Amino acid sequence: MKTFIYIIACAAGVLVSANSCKDFLDVPTPGDVDKEFVFSSNDNVRAAMNQVYLSMNGMIANNLLGNGLGYGLSMPGTDITRHPEGYNNQPTRHIPEGFYENGTATGSYNIDAYGDMSSFFSIIVRANIIINAMKETEAFQEYMSTGTPSPLSHLYGEAVCARATLYREMITFYGDVPFTTAAGVSATGMAPRDSIYDVLIEDVETVIPYMYYPGSIPDVNATDKSAMSRTFAEITLARLCFDAAGYQTRRPDFKYVDGEGNELSFEKKGKDNAAAGNAFYGRRTDYKKYYEKAYKYLGDAVKNHGNIVFHDSDPRTVGKNGEKYDNPFQYFFQQMMEAQYPDESIYESPTIWNEGTNSEIPYAHGRPSNGGSSNAFPCKNYGQTRGIPAVVWGIYDPKDLRRDVTWSVTGSTGAGQEIVIPFTPNSKSSGGGIAFNKWDENRQSRPNTLKQRKSGINYPYMRISELYLAYAEACAVLGKDAEAKTYLSMIRERAFPKGEADVDGFIAECGSMLNAVLQERAFEYAGEADRRWTMIRTGTVGESIKKVKTMMADLIAGLKKDGYYTFENGNQFSNYIWTKYVDAKSLYGYRLTTQCPDENDPVLFPGWRGQHNDWYAAGVDAGVTESNIKKNLKYGSSGFSTPNETNLAIKGLYKYIDPNGPEAEALEADGYKKVEYGALLVKSEGDYVENFFRNYDYESAPIYMVPFTNNQLRTIQGLSNGYGFQNPAPSAE
Repeated sequence: MKTFIYIIACAAGVLVSANSCKDFLDVPTPGDVDKEFVFSSNDNVRAAMNQVYLSMNGMIANNLLGNGLGYGLSMPGTDITRHPEGYNNQPTRHIPEGFYENGTATGSYNIDAYGDMSSFFSIIVRANIIINAMKETEAFQEYMSTGTPSPLSHLYGEAVCARATLYREMITFYGDVPFTTAAGVSATGMAPRDSIYDVLIEDVETVIPYMYYPGSIPDVNATDKSAMSRTFAEITLARLCFDAAGYQTRRPDFKYVDGEGNELSFEKKGKDNAAAGNAFYGRRTDYKKYYEKAYKYLGDAVKNHGNIVFHDSDPRTVGKNGEKYDNPFQYFFQQMMEAQYPDESIYESPTIWNEGTNSEIPYAHGRPSNGGSSNAFPCKNYGQTRGIPAVVWGIYDPKDLRRDVTWSVTGSTGAGQEIVIPFTPNSKSSGGGIAFNKWDENRQSRPNTLKQRKSGINYPYMRISELYLAYAEACAVLGKDAEAKTYLSMIRERAFPKGEADVDGFIAECGSMLNAVLQERAFEYAGEADRRWTMIRTGTVGESIKKVKTMMADLIAGLKKDGYYTFENGNQFSNYIWTKYVDAKSLYGYRLTTQCPDENDPVLFPGWRGQHNDWYAAGVDAGVTESNIKKNLKYGSSGFSTPNETNLAIKGLYKYIDPNGPEAEALEADGYKKVEYGALLVKSEGDYVENFFRNYDYESAPIYMVPFTNNQLRTIQGLSNGYGFQNPAPSAE
């Protein structure tokens, strides 16, 4: 299988010129990669793998989960998330986010906007060197023939999994890409993605028996989740299988073959996209064999996943200030905010507080803050990932404990106070609407008030709930609905108060077991770079976007007509809400709220918001000078004379209040202020309806890729853009 794909890649043309190879890939020449390169001890191999991890951490931070492709596409470009700024202010992000205006904008799109693949390949080459150097040793056959893991076989497995992970991510964004597994040899031409999947699946399947479970990896602390484990390998194999089996958009000018060179046939969905080079949307006709393989290995992982813990109840009880918890989903993210590896994490990309790789998670995708870049409480957080009102109000069950953990209607001023985020297009807390709430520097015991993007919060890449939902998906596709329900129920029941999940009702509402599993995955991973690709690979993208876009149009029409709109679940969304600043510390003993124990309490409902309990002490701990604390912190603490009102009491958020009625009059007499809310959404209708997946017809093949850049197209022979993207004129030489 590998032999075939390597020949395919080479036959397509020399990928990089002699001069550009070194610059592009930064690798030793093939002659340097021989037995002399082989490591003399496990420590040396671990050190080499640590270099791969270090580069991957930068990739995840700067391109996948923090900034770059994840920032502009994966996280905001879904049926439940959006971009906060106006369409015309951010065209290079909005246009690809919304499938290039149904493909009509690919020809004029700036193909250099998102950079190129070089960062992927620079890490892949390092992994290839480790893999091939280890295979050349005399000990390789010995430790890979026992059927059981050893320190060296596990390290070999880590390198294989790292390479597979990088190629999988690259295919997700670019489609068919160059491919090589040879050490020190640049990839050539363009390989069919299906053959790449087949090779990677075989590679990962081979190493799984030779890897250790989480918590038992030699020379890795049992609580450390920054090294790849057997469980990581099993779920990675399932991810590859799901992708290989899934719907994808493909170019018609390319021959698609499997890992053995056999030409493939596809089940098409929708219609070919004439505006984007007649690209078609389809999946392999033999897709079920990949679900069968995923079912096998996910089943093994369900039975044994080492020391990874799934919390179906909250291990916390009552906080030191009287806070009430009782939300296991919330607990996972609180553990992340404490700069530790959560019990449920299988793999995370680590960061360090105030140094090293930027921690873009709270800055790029967390609860926004209007604070400055330094000496703020909290510092600036942009908040690229925003929620869609029709989803938060209309699709979430009001009892779902994940809703308030995932979404917040308030951000931070940056000076220790809470603020309602308006729906006017903007960033930070100044606009953009409903904020993503899973990461909030207010929740850190030691927030970094010195400087933005240095929070030390890790990037979550894989956690155990994915194991159960992926297994449920495989079961559902293969007709094993009873088994699928068992694992769907595990996730759904822990997201609701005991006895209120109504799994059967949820499945009936969704129309099938598979639809229910996919919808549950949307709730579980909203805003975490999962939903966009899940919609695409499962063929649900058109109907999902159409549903939400229709709901948004109906919502705004209702606001225009009546001043409010009532969703089927009973939630009401209104033109106005009423807010009042309160001293939550005096009222409750804390400013940072947790799971709301009483929905009639306007300070505690919605839950999981508020402000850090003591920003003054946090500033001192971080090393902010006394003068800067007093200058930038606006609420009273440690002798300050300014007011202590830090939290907002909010009324009318999920229930309509007549602006001219007695309830509104009583609230205003009690110090509440009427605030434009849905009225601002009406004023921003264009960005929430017309410009949301602008011109997408829900049927044409979705153009979700990013193009190859001018530099790559000019230096890589045989590489070309499809889908209607530009290709540069041939060089004059």
